[in-house]
Amino acid sequence: MGGWFRATAGQTDPVTARVQQAVAARIPGAAALGLVPPPGAEAVPASRLADREWTAAVVRGRGGDARVAATVWWYSASAVLLSPPLAGLVAGQPLSARLADTALWLSPAGLPVAAVSSAPAGDLGAELRGSLGAVVAAVASAAGMRPRPLWAIATDSLANGLLALGRAVGDVPGATALAGRVAAAVGPPLPAPRYEDVRGRRFTRRASCCLVDRLPGGSLCTSCPRRPPAERRRLLAAVAVRS
Repeated sequence: MGGWFRATAGQTDPVTARVQQAVAARIPGAAALGLVPPPGAEAVPASRLADREWTAAVVRGRGGDARVAATVWWYSASAVLLSPPLAGLVAGQPLSARLADTALWLSPAGLPVAAVSSAPAGDLGAELRGSLGAVVAAVASAAGMRPRPLWAIATDSLANGLLALGRAVGDVPGATALAGRVAAAVGPPLPAPRYEDVRGRRFTRRASCCLVDRLPGGSLCTSCPRRPPAERRRLLAAVAVRS
């Protein structure tokens, strides 16, 4: 299943934090994409995300409804966790997606804000399947919820990540074309990522709701799948005009 994503001899140099810096150097705005640890953030092994007790404590610490807290947190965490392997693909320097090869940096509020991979990719589809599956299981357990909505969030993070990287390097069609291939390599239960073009600008056609509107002062996102399609396209068209 991972053939196209499998690293071959001579394809990459050994990947270290320094090599991820080289990947980040090829991507304008890499820090905003979660590829450069910010000052003052706390480094933790990414494997903690798959630790059910640790993840349950994180969800409890956010307060309120556990399902809402877990969903909002996973929306941020999945985007950061996917940043190194997706950036590696776009930059032509495949980076491992294994939790054991990844370190996360947490903000003072406990949100993942950056990730660094420290090994070359092997079978990237299998690595992503294993990492996402382990963390989704932990988050679902912490919130007492079904895994399926969390997999939908993961596919939106995949699509959003490649879209952001494509905009950063000036090749949106090339970067977003990778989304379906990555998802196919991961396989079910990850849904297929989708995009829609509105007035010449590409957006992720989301499969998930982040539930941020359930937080105090929150509101529906512009691209929320709970909006009627015509309303969503009208709002996205306004964003495209302003961009």
